[in-house]
Amino acid sequence: MAEKQSHLNGAYYGPAVPQPTQSYHRHGRGRGCGCCCLFSFLLKLIVSLVIIIGLAVLIFWLIFRPTNVKFYVTNASLTEFSLNGNNTLQYNLAVNITVRNPNRKIGIYYDTIEARALYGDQRFDMKTLTPFYQGHKNTSYLSTVFSGQKVVFGSDELTQFNVEKTAGVYSVDVDLYLRIRFKVGKLKTGRVKPEVKCDLKVPLSSTGNSAVTFESTKCDIDFW
Repeated sequence: MAEKQSHLNGAYYGPAVPQPTQSYHRHGRGRGCGCCCLFSFLLKLIVSLVIIIGLAVLIFWLIFRPTNVKFYVTNASLTEFSLNGNNTLQYNLAVNITVRNPNRKIGIYYDTIEARALYGDQRFDMKTLTPFYQGHKNTSYLSTVFSGQKVVFGSDELTQFNVEKTAGVYSVDVDLYLRIRFKVGKLKTGRVKPEVKCDLKVPLSSTGNSAVTFESTKCDIDFW
């Protein structure tokens, strides 16, 4: 009986329970980050470049305040504009153009000046004008005469001609194709090729209608 009691008084709680084994998952460094990190880097680079370019443009504008050059046809004289029997146009058109550079710190080199005269969609003459340099806040003057004859008319131009012949005022276009460079301080830019379009309403002087006179016309300029 005593043996049983001594056995029961012992500190026996059954077999030891093993501790649960903790498993550690070690994440690989950089796994799955390659494309995302590269995209993030490129995005930051692009944003930085945009900001730098934007600031450079803003600083340039604040310093130089660039303004578009202005072209006006101040006078156009049409002394001959007629058709003979085979739709050959005989013409004599004199044009004066004023070029205004309003910029205080930007000069302009006009390296190539090609003037084209058109009626409808048909070009009937072309002239090459003398290159020149235009300084700051300067007004320059261009003059040219288109004279000769050329077979140019299709059915659309012939219809337009017959309508305008009655009024004695013709819709003649004079376009300038330019190659120019800008001079900013001592720096000269590369060439750009703007196109100047002048849509004119020119009265025929030989009609003797003194009530119709040419009005100074502002031209449109496009860079391409």
